[in-house]
Amino acid sequence: MASTVVLPGEHVPAQHVNLKLGPGLLQLRAQPPNSQPIISTRAGQLHHSANNSRWWIEGNGRRYVPAPQESVIGVVLGRSGEGWRVDIGSAHPALLDGLAFESATKRSKPNLKVGALVYARVSLAHKDMEPELECFDAQTHKAQGFGELSGGFIVQCSLRMSRLLLDPKHFLLPLLGSRFPLEAAVGMNGRIWISTKEVKQTIAVIRCIEAVDPID
Repeated sequence: MASTVVLPGEHVPAQHVNLKLGPGLLQLRAQPPNSQPIISTRAGQLHHSANNSRWWIEGNGRRYVPAPQESVIGVVLGRSGEGWRVDIGSAHPALLDGLAFESATKRSKPNLKVGALVYARVSLAHKDMEPELECFDAQTHKAQGFGELSGGFIVQCSLRMSRLLLDPKHFLLPLLGSRFPLEAAVGMNGRIWISTKEVKQTIAVIRCIEAVDPID
C-alpha cells in the first residue's frame, strides 16, 4: 500500500482475524473487546503486510522499540539470576532466561559469556516491563536459526533497512550469496550478523548494505 504518515494519538484502521501490531502501535482497552481502538504512539509512516495481518510504524529514529515476535540480535551484558541481561538497542536491556533455548533444562543449558552475540525472538514487550527474549520458534519450539552466533561480524543499519532485508523479495542478500558463501542473520533492531570465508567479502557486504540503506 502507499504509506500514510501518522502522528501520535491517531486512530489506525488495523483489522484482521490474526492481527499483530508492531512498533509504534497500541491497542487500547475498551468494552466490548471487539471494538478496542488502535492508536499510533509515535510519528512515522504506517505500513502493513500484504494480507493486512501485521501493522507497524516506521520512523527515522535509530532506537529500537521492542515488539512481540520480532527477531533481534543482542549482545550479552551479564548474568541475571538464571539467565542473562542482553543489549538489543532498546531503552532497557532485555532478559534471556537460561531455559529459553531448544531442549534446555536446569542441568543442561547454554553458558553464554559477556559479549556473546545471540539471535533471539522478543517474547514479551511492554512499556512498563523489561523485554524478554527466547531462542526458539514460538510455534515449533525448535531453534530454527535462533541461539548464539559464533564468529562473524555485526553491521549496524537503520531500522527500516533491517525490515527491508527481511523481505524475501529484497535483492541484496540473495545477490551477494550468489557471488560467494554468505551466512546472515537480520535483526529488526538494526543489526545484521554476517559470516563469510574472507575478510574482503565481509567488507564488500558491509559496503553494499551501507550503500543500499535508505537512511544515513
